[in-house]
Amino acid sequence: MSRSGVSVADESLAAFNDLKLGKKYKFILFGLNENKTSIIVKETSTDGSYDSFLEKLPENDCLYAVYDFEYDIGSGEGKRSKIVFYTWSPDTAPVRSKMVYASSKDALRRALNGVSTDIQGTDFSEVSYETVLEKVSRGPGSH
Repeated sequence: MSRSGVSVADESLAAFNDLKLGKKYKFILFGLNENKTSIIVKETSTDGSYDSFLEKLPENDCLYAVYDFEYDIGSGEGKRSKIVFYTWSPDTAPVRSKMVYASSKDALRRALNGVSTDIQGTDFSEVSYETVLEKVSRGPGSH
């Protein structure tokens, strides 16, 4: 339970475990249910394109997302994969929505074990592939 009284739905944890353990999804979008009491799965996708993920981020509303971010570490060492947690809160979103999402984030974030990096996005430049790549490749165990 978060400071806002919002809980995490069981389906949200199940979907995350499917992504993390089963590699069933490439990304998951989470949002609040209609009466803003629970964090639910809005959408899951197996589409490997990062651009497809970015297209799902609404211009005028908040959401949370988890993305299985794969990148090449260069020097012939192959690919790495990191699970990235996004808090998407665009400047154009309603203030009330931004407040509820900000105060509910910890409940979801604490429930998701195995996330390597957190990204806070208020515009698309903050969630671009290059920006996220720079952040995940700086983390521990990335080389």
